[in-house]
Amino acid sequence: MSTFHITTENFEKEVLGSDRPVLVDFWASWCGPCRMVIPIVEELAREYPEYKVGKVNVDEEAELASRFGIMSIPTLLVFRDGKLAQQAVGARSKEELLAMLEE
Repeated sequence: MSTFHITTENFEKEVLGSDRPVLVDFWASWCGPCRMVIPIVEELAREYPEYKVGKVNVDEEAELASRFGIMSIPTLLVFRDGKLAQQAVGARSKEELLAMLEE
């Protein structure tokens, strides 16, 4: 699988309604650390189909960024059973992101 684009319209269904843990990457195209995380996030999506991996462009989805109090990017959130389970701010390694998903 690949990453998917999360919007205000599909957030409830794709993230909160998911039967699998979901990694949500809040990012922007102008953000250097975000660009460093993109290949890692995409690799996780391809290699671990037991998880869903989505991306929220904060410039396009300001409402979602505000809803979760995103002040710095990248911010990576993990949702389980419709609830926020993990949160990390700043670039993270593949191992760190995988550990967040597995906890």
